[in-house]
Amino acid sequence: MPKVCQIYFTTSWFKGASSNIFYNHINPTGLKIFLFDICTIIKRIKSMDTKIQKRKLGNSGLEVSAIGLGCMGMSFGYGTISDEKEMISLIRSAVESGVTFFDTAEVYGPYINEELVGKALEPFKGQVVIATKFGFNFQDGVNTGLNSRPEHIKKVAEESLKRLRIDAIDLFYQHRVDPNVPIEDVAGTVKDLIQEGKVKHFGLSEAGVQIIRRAHAEQPVTALQSEYSLWWREPEEEIIPTLEELGIGFVPFSPLGKGFLTGKMDQNTTFDSKDFRSTVPRLSPENLKANMAFVELVSAVAQRKNVTPAQIALAWILAQKPWFVPIPGTTKVHRLNENLGAAAVEFSADELQKMNTASSKIAVQGDRYSAGNAKMINR
Repeated sequence: MPKVCQIYFTTSWFKGASSNIFYNHINPTGLKIFLFDICTIIKRIKSMDTKIQKRKLGNSGLEVSAIGLGCMGMSFGYGTISDEKEMISLIRSAVESGVTFFDTAEVYGPYINEELVGKALEPFKGQVVIATKFGFNFQDGVNTGLNSRPEHIKKVAEESLKRLRIDAIDLFYQHRVDPNVPIEDVAGTVKDLIQEGKVKHFGLSEAGVQIIRRAHAEQPVTALQSEYSLWWREPEEEIIPTLEELGIGFVPFSPLGKGFLTGKMDQNTTFDSKDFRSTVPRLSPENLKANMAFVELVSAVAQRKNVTPAQIALAWILAQKPWFVPIPGTTKVHRLNENLGAAAVEFSADELQKMNTASSKIAVQGDRYSAGNAKMINR
């Protein structure tokens, strides 16, 4: 019996989705073997030139891929440290798929996530944008609190440059606003680093409107990073209008609601004590059950469009403004490809309006941070 090879795909796959791909091989004995072939997906995507489009972060001129890669979870936050070789391979696969925007921070580890990102992206100098963050103090590797004093910012910049194996930090965020240091001093210090050629762009994370305005007056802010998703739309009230007014880009983290909007969790989901999600009130069993309406909404839309819930959640963010660049994280290649497929999902104006209306009517149960972490949010 001759060999028969057949590739099955859906229309959504041509747009970048990674689902529903099977390789059907009937061998001479008639035995059917079904293999999910990631390599085949990558090759087909490359051959069809479906690499994701670029976006500019506000008026800064900083151009990045429409979807970035948050690297934190590879080394920090979830209770385990992923295999370095596997993560280097994943990061490089992201580059090959068109991702040019990578997010890390000195606090992730601490230090080891920057080292991982630096090692993985060293062959791509000048081709990618690396964002990292300052703002914490460490003693013997232990986080002892906020520190955005000018001399400390300069010290962190020097150390991050070495770990990242680069000559200049593309985007340098203040990780959390330090109430003990005037934001003008922080922005002024980064301005000095920019003039010295050690930093290219200045960013803020989880900053409120007044801090954004004061910082921007001292040194133009390229991007604000903050949590944003169908599950957390608070930035729409004041933050996003301010960013639009000032020409500042928006980089949503946790765009998949810390994994909740993927549809892979339910009220029975629990987290290891070392997983930071175990401290998030919104992800407690009782609140997971109450918040399932968000997952049901995303899943229903995904089913109609023949894509995944994660792709709908990310595509919804991309559809809000052309200067929004979400940075979902993952440690799995197939999830990376799934996330990138969101860049090809399109909504009509009517579809968007219905999603926005439906999600705004759902009451979110539980806070997004523990009490301790919530204190560091500048609102």
